[in-house]
Amino acid sequence: MNLIVAVDSEWGIGCGGELLAHIPGDLKYFKETTMDKVVVMGRKTLESLPGKKGLPKRVNFVLTGNPEFEAERCQVVHSKEELTEALEEYKTEDVFIIGGESIYRRFYEQCDKLYVTKMHANLNADRFMVNLDEDARFRVTWESELQNENGIEYQFVLYERS
Repeated sequence: MNLIVAVDSEWGIGCGGELLAHIPGDLKYFKETTMDKVVVMGRKTLESLPGKKGLPKRVNFVLTGNPEFEAERCQVVHSKEELTEALEEYKTEDVFIIGGESIYRRFYEQCDKLYVTKMHANLNADRFMVNLDEDARFRVTWESELQNENGIEYQFVLYERS
């Protein structure tokens, strides 16, 4: 299983239900990395997407405690166990955890690869990802060159389970 996330310098991932910054290069990286794959998200993440429906050209799973919740282009599951069972038909390397905060925290330890866009700025987040630099179970195996868009310096970093 994989995880993909964009974080600021404090490992913040969002504020007020929105992404911290609009970086076209990061959105392109996300799209290229997850296209034709399986994505797993929470209800709030789904509701932040355009049209509040699953991402095109991906198998979308939404994990929510609400038994009545339905969403277009999504398979809705209500527990970690139900999700695990539903994912059995897919290769683990094709599954990406895409947020939000509670979904990241519930699944990051099960991930073999974590694709992190690191924005080199504090963007005043109110939602956070676990700081992988402080978790000895993960190590950096690749880093892109620094890039700059919309006044934000960032780079792509791949963490892998040690």
